[in-house]
Amino acid sequence: MAQSTAPATAAPAAIPAVAPISLKAIAPWALFAGILMLVLLYFVGAEQGATSVVSGENVHEWLHDGRHLLGFPCH
Repeated sequence: MAQSTAPATAAPAAIPAVAPISLKAIAPWALFAGILMLVLLYFVGAEQGATSVVSGENVHEWLHDGRHLLGFPCH
């Protein structure tokens, strides 16, 4: 029986250098995420109170369990 040898494997490919992301590229997304988080925090924590933007109790009912989960008292 003839013995076959496996071909030698090539050296692993070089990992390309990753360019750093500049602050100018991140700043708009960070600002957008911050504003979005503040809006969500307002609706979960303060909506249906003294500063209510939406009348009625729909927002309160939709976010009721989330309020208790995050520790906001609502009743």
